[in-house]
Amino acid sequence: MIASDLFAGALTRDPGGPLLTYYDDATGERTELSATTLDNWVAKTANLLTDGLGLDGGSSIAVVLPPHWQTAGILLGAWAAGHRVVDYPDVDAPDEPDAVFCTEADLVAYADRRCDVVGLTLDPWGRGLSDQWRRITDYAQEIGLYGDQFRAAAPVDPATPALLAGSLELSHEGLAGAAVALADRLGMNTGDRIMVSRDLAAEAGPVPWLLAPLAAGCSIVLVTDPNSERLAARAESERVTATLGIELAGVPVLGDSRF
Repeated sequence: MIASDLFAGALTRDPGGPLLTYYDDATGERTELSATTLDNWVAKTANLLTDGLGLDGGSSIAVVLPPHWQTAGILLGAWAAGHRVVDYPDVDAPDEPDAVFCTEADLVAYADRRCDVVGLTLDPWGRGLSDQWRRITDYAQEIGLYGDQFRAAAPVDPATPALLAGSLELSHEGLAGAAVALADRLGMNTGDRIMVSRDLAAEAGPVPWLLAPLAAGCSIVLVTDPNSERLAARAESERVTATLGIELAGVPVLGDSRF
């Protein structure tokens, strides 16, 4: 089993039900994606990497983005195409990745890299980058050009690197195994709807907030800048059964939020 198999399982279990629901209380955004809709973003991203940027499987993809529904599509798309996602916070690092995905606010730091740079506004309505970034690949404007299905030229080798974050390096097989093990340790159960704070997700990385719930057959409610006065009602309306990094009366907190 590899990381992409975890998402494939979600597509099989419930292709049309809510899989990832994203809230930003600072902007009022609510975006809900089914497994089928997220799969479109995954395929489009994998096709962008392969056909648009011309990257072969095994390339290093720096995802310098906050936890977000678009980030989920980019991570899963990179793994579907057999790439390695790398932590790349240091612009002066000697080893550059093959591509960087970053927010428009971070383009000042990353725009002059020798590698491919893809900028995102993370705007829910598809607003593109401002005119000053015309020479940068604009994810919002470019992604619609690519197909909703992705066929890899060759199967992903389970032993090849999939994630490098600090001293942690996991293969595609190891990444899937880590997600399964963490889901079990945290007590995630099939059918759970898990509310996750973006602060925790940013600190802990993609395994706890994205891959472990997928491994366990859960759906995700990811909350940015949560309004404490709204959380209880939101958890009830979203039928949340457990939380990570958020404490709500009567709702179980999974495992140790510090991981």
